[in-house]
Amino acid sequence: MKPQVIQDHNGKPTGVFIPIEDWNNIKKKYPDFDQIGDELPQWQKDIIDLRLNDLDNPEKIKSIENLFEVLDKE
Repeated sequence: MKPQVIQDHNGKPTGVFIPIEDWNNIKKKYPDFDQIGDELPQWQKDIIDLRLNDLDNPEKIKSIENLFEVLDKE
């Protein structure tokens, strides 16, 4: 794949050009790729809300180190 970075007059990257053959290969490998920017389904929003609510209760939050300890014990 040979993408080309498109830059504005200041040299700041503003986009990427991908050859159509490469784009079609990406879409074949990841058929839902076009929907990435779509709105989240309600069930995913509900999960996020539950996780955000846990942030209000710090005693429920455990560190990543704690997770690693648990995984090491298993």
